[in-house]
Amino acid sequence: MKKLYFLVLLEFISVWVFAQKKPKIDANKKAVITSLDGKFDELTELSDKIWSYEEIAFQETKSAEALVAYAKAQGFTVKTGVADIPTAFIAEYGSGEPIIGIMGEFDALPGLSQKTVPTKDPLNEGKPGHGCGHNLFGVASLGAATAIKELIEEGKLKGTVRFYGTPAEEKFFGKLWMIRAGLFDDLDVMMDWHPSADTKADVQSSLALVDFMVEFYGQAAHASADPWNGRSASDALELYTTGINYYREHIKPTVRIHYHIQDGGKVVNVVPDYARIWTRVRDTKREGMDVVWKQVERIAEGAAIMANVDYKISLISGIHEVLPNRAGGTAMQSNLEYLGEISYTDAEVEYAKGIQRATGKPEVGMDMKINPLEETKEHPSGGSTDAGDVSWVVPTIRLGVTTAPKGTPWHSWAVVACGGMSIGHKGMVYAAKALSMTMVDLFENEKLRDEVKAEYKERKGDYIYKGIVPDGPPPLNGSE
Repeated sequence: MKKLYFLVLLEFISVWVFAQKKPKIDANKKAVITSLDGKFDELTELSDKIWSYEEIAFQETKSAEALVAYAKAQGFTVKTGVADIPTAFIAEYGSGEPIIGIMGEFDALPGLSQKTVPTKDPLNEGKPGHGCGHNLFGVASLGAATAIKELIEEGKLKGTVRFYGTPAEEKFFGKLWMIRAGLFDDLDVMMDWHPSADTKADVQSSLALVDFMVEFYGQAAHASADPWNGRSASDALELYTTGINYYREHIKPTVRIHYHIQDGGKVVNVVPDYARIWTRVRDTKREGMDVVWKQVERIAEGAAIMANVDYKISLISGIHEVLPNRAGGTAMQSNLEYLGEISYTDAEVEYAKGIQRATGKPEVGMDMKINPLEETKEHPSGGSTDAGDVSWVVPTIRLGVTTAPKGTPWHSWAVVACGGMSIGHKGMVYAAKALSMTMVDLFENEKLRDEVKAEYKERKGDYIYKGIVPDGPPPLNGSE
């Protein structure tokens, strides 16, 4: 009997201690949670529409229209076609300061169409799919903005909330042209999130990146009758890739070089007079990327000389690494800890294990824990994002939320398979709650805003931002 009494007492103490540790929240945060719970079905429906549209960079016409229509229905003032991009838009509500922004992406990736099943099975063979979860991204951010808009409308918060519909993140990096148009200049703080395989306040940087196209121009000739009259553009292309691959031994471990051969000639019996290759260079620091970028361009020149052909290098665009913000991340962390873990049904866990089985990963299901706030690494791993450029012009708070199973290959059919079903939907609304709760903190707490801005200024130092973007309008016709 004494033992039973002791166990009951121990359980009571454990529950009490947990309750004491859980952060307390104010009425406005409770209000945004309630609002978003009530919008679960309509946000899911909107996300599923965008998932089904499968639209790639600068072609997200139906996706943008769906988001714009929802924003207008919620009472936002909407400006479309901003920065000379038909699918870019801004939805705003309120007046005066502070002005808190939030970004939402909605473009898909080519060739990743997939049904909502845990094995590879294209919905529309060869068509795009949301292999990075952007159907969830834009909708969650707009949902968060809507919850804040309701509080401003009720007089419970003062200031302006602004949602940015940002297209073409997967290629071309549409935010660069929005920055160039000055669309972020008056913001106090920007909010950003991304679908992930785990949930955490994101206080890491990313990789700087540059994209450029190399074209070689030679002389066509009969490959057998008179090849001596030809100058092969594909020879130059092969020499170029060989040069890059020999160069890999002499670059730092933080660097990544990718290329995609887009045209190496048409037929075997013609010496090709044209070849084209898309090249990408990354590093954890913009300065390191610049060094490798210039050397890879010199390799192209050398290849052209060796093959006796002409060449042309065209900048597509490039992006900065993310400027992290720990002050904002700390506020986000507190809200994640209040929300706690996302819960999944047995069927959802089995679905996740099916995806892990199909992709050769350990069958561990979903990662439900709230990760502690990490130390910010000097040289992070991972990918690149044009949100990095935004973080150099306005303080930016970032978040990652679980929308796919642990270990899932990103930019793959497996992410698409989760983005159109309940695993993705749950992560989407969870992200909207965490984002809107942190926005409440920013609206209510001037001291927090000042801390976020002070850290931004310290990290940026005396660097003067300049986008890595070609002159002229966005390449709207180059989306294929």
